[in-house]
Amino acid sequence: MALSLDTLVDARAGTVSRELFASQELFDLEQEHLFSRAWLFVGHESMVPGPDDYFVSRMGTDSVILTRDRQNQIQVLLNSCAHRGMKLCRQDQGNTRAFSCPYHGWTFTTDGKLSSIPGALTGVPGLNRHYFGELDTSAWGLRRVAKLVNFKGTIWATWDPDAPDFEEYLGDMKLYLDSALDHRDGSPGGSEMIAGVQKWRIGTNWKIIAENFNGDLYHDISHRSVDSIGIGPGGKGRRDATPQRTSISFRHFGHGVIGRAPYQDEEPYKPLFANHPEVEDYYRGLYDKREALLGGKVKVLHSVGGVFPNVAIHGRQPRTIGVFHPISPTETEMWRIFLVDKDAPQAVKDAHRHYYLRYSGPGGMTESDDTENWTYATQSCRGSIARRTPFNYQMGLGHAEPIPGLRGAVTTGEFTEENNRNYYKRWAQFVRGLSWAELMAASRAEQGA
Repeated sequence: MALSLDTLVDARAGTVSRELFASQELFDLEQEHLFSRAWLFVGHESMVPGPDDYFVSRMGTDSVILTRDRQNQIQVLLNSCAHRGMKLCRQDQGNTRAFSCPYHGWTFTTDGKLSSIPGALTGVPGLNRHYFGELDTSAWGLRRVAKLVNFKGTIWATWDPDAPDFEEYLGDMKLYLDSALDHRDGSPGGSEMIAGVQKWRIGTNWKIIAENFNGDLYHDISHRSVDSIGIGPGGKGRRDATPQRTSISFRHFGHGVIGRAPYQDEEPYKPLFANHPEVEDYYRGLYDKREALLGGKVKVLHSVGGVFPNVAIHGRQPRTIGVFHPISPTETEMWRIFLVDKDAPQAVKDAHRHYYLRYSGPGGMTESDDTENWTYATQSCRGSIARRTPFNYQMGLGHAEPIPGLRGAVTTGEFTEENNRNYYKRWAQFVRGLSWAELMAASRAEQGA
């Protein structure tokens, strides 16, 4: 290739080339070596609540079908007919007993009942007459992901059969994903998606969004106008009035967190929805249940983080999952999925929905600030002179210290760019085409460093 990966990312010097955010060549390598191999977020089980329901998602630039079969098993299939590539599901979601191609009529089963293989080719017009009965239909089913996991209602998948198990891929980042997905009373799981999926496109490279949530606490300056007017859950109070936060970099595959170290003592209860007495009573009761269940120790709720490569999680308020789907080097389709306790009263769900929509998403006040930053940052990478000047990631360089109790995690305190230096180092290893054995060896070596 014309570009040298060895010079594009220099984690030791703390520099990253702007080519990462503008080059079509690198974008293509990402699709080939990163998005075809890493564990990717596909959706939430509540998107497909019943048999034969489907939801169209993405894995990199590939369109995929998330579906629930008649045996109540969730499947993820490539949304492309094996004959001529026509998109089978063209609506965002729906219900169908078979995926039928509108181009030439090839039909694929939604589950394994008829053929033992989900996505199998079960109908071909003129099979005997035009193909003389010689077409091997068993070889022309829909492409299925190699591995799939339902993690507390969230669906993750990878195309690579050699990928490690999902929880091994997460490492101790799992503690923070747990905190976003667990019930607010401290019991495992129990969240559901509300208000659908917000989708919008931004003229930015997907990595600029990902690094923002992976560990960029420094950009709070962007939200000063929002902070000054206060958009807390109760409709007042500063957005940034949260407990002391720490930037936590996981050397395990580039995950990162802005939050607190795990298992710290719970802070005294503070009102969340002071203007909503019924909602406030609900959360006051959950605080007491969590204290009783966890013995005064909590898996930190005050956290924002990134699961490598393209997912953000918000562990407290707003509880959301953000996904950054690459469209081109300079365009990203962003998704926001909002979560709430499944068994919460309707008044609680309504209060959350109102707050979430004013906070995040294309109409959200904070996301509007961020979108402007991401767009202009990407535009700055396209000029011939600008592309010769790398971005600076030197904050906290050489000052990281291990965090007791978290495997492979380091911190330099509240403000640092250690998270993003590690993120891009891991990105470069994937894009170089390192095998999973090599990736795992590098990860183990760094966790022990």
